[in-house]
Amino acid sequence: MRPRYLRPALEIPEIYLYRVPVDFRKQAHGLAVLVEQELDHNPFSGALYVFRNRRGDKIKCLFWEDNGFVLYYKALAEEKFRWPRTQHELVTLTG
Repeated sequence: MRPRYLRPALEIPEIYLYRVPVDFRKQAHGLAVLVEQELDHNPFSGALYVFRNRRGDKIKCLFWEDNGFVLYYKALAEEKFRWPRTQHELVTLTG
């Protein structure tokens, strides 16, 4: 049997990388408040928001699915995530 992975759908309309490191004690509702207040976006739109910690070895992904928030968390053991260098605090990607 092939391993299965829990992941977002391939048809996510927008993907946003938030470049400013966030406090990783924040959970889904805290990150949703950040999306709404800091970015002036609707966290219930179905877009995927990606956040990283200060060291760059952990990410959290947040999106709204049907009737609740889904929060993905990944921690790297030895490496760091490569994050785009830009002047903008938010980077937009596509699937």
